[in-house]
Amino acid sequence: MGDSRRWAALLERDAAWTRRLQLDPQRRSGWATAAFLAHSGDSWLWAGGLALLWLFTQGEWHTRAALLFLAVVAQALTIFPLKQTIRRERPQGEWGSIYRSVDPHSFPSGHAARATLLTVMAIGLGPLWFALVMLIWAPLVSLARVTTGVHYVSDILAGTLIGALMGLGMLALREPLMSWLPFLF
Repeated sequence: MGDSRRWAALLERDAAWTRRLQLDPQRRSGWATAAFLAHSGDSWLWAGGLALLWLFTQGEWHTRAALLFLAVVAQALTIFPLKQTIRRERPQGEWGSIYRSVDPHSFPSGHAARATLLTVMAIGLGPLWFALVMLIWAPLVSLARVTTGVHYVSDILAGTLIGALMGLGMLALREPLMSWLPFLF
């Protein structure tokens, strides 16, 4: 089997797994929860929430909010160009028109990358309750992106890997960032 046939077979298997996981929006069973979770990883929501947290807190949460905000921005600046380069179309579907019009490309998943990035950072920054909440939330967001039909399974896997690596990188850069941008901390 040639490389192109193997690649086509892999993409078809990915599409088949994705179809099996998708919910039917007409049935409504679990749809509202999936839609809520799918949106809960939106970048504007996290960036805005973290900016507000930074504005209205001091101490450890002020520092966490600044680091997490910088991570969300770095993640967006990494994933968007990747999507524009790879240009894989989202799965066929009706739901998620905002994603389909503003960001029609699916690989890698920015939501999975962001959720994983934030979770890795929550584990590294603490407190424990925050890390535990994120460990539960991140896989649910990622799964919801597939069940609502805006991502393939492979988009999620790639986004998760990128997010984990970026989270570790941001934790490693914590001290340098704090010294380079002291006005944020």
